[in-house]
Amino acid sequence: MGTYTLEEAFDLFCRGVSPYGPYWDHVLGYYKASLEMPDKVLFLKYEEMKERPIEQLKILADFSGCPFSEDEVADGGINDIVRLCSFDNLSKLEVNMTGKFRLAETKSFFRKGEVGDWVNHLTPQMIERIDCITGEKFHASGLKL
Repeated sequence: MGTYTLEEAFDLFCRGVSPYGPYWDHVLGYYKASLEMPDKVLFLKYEEMKERPIEQLKILADFSGCPFSEDEVADGGINDIVRLCSFDNLSKLEVNMTGKFRLAETKSFFRKGEVGDWVNHLTPQMIERIDCITGEKFHASGLKL
């Protein structure tokens, strides 16, 4: 895949053209797997991770079989992990500010890290289109994004 305008990339995305396959099928497959095999597949949402990072980290630790001890929670270790893994911290690391991954500069993987920032980049027509597709794809599953 070459370089595309936002509009071209958006259209391809909506049509399911991606090196990784259709986004909605990918998400829905993992969502269903998380319901069928909750001990094997953990389904997290970025918005929830941003809103409640400590709670989500505890869920991840439990799922991984490495729950936090009462001492680790009490001494603030969980807060340190949240801080070290925060978007703000990771986006400022030298390794994430230089170099390339395939065709893109690594710094392009980090924008603002804000939930809902996409509204500043998409037109109202794009938003309507993606909302419609998302509703069609996820409606029967009960998945809400």
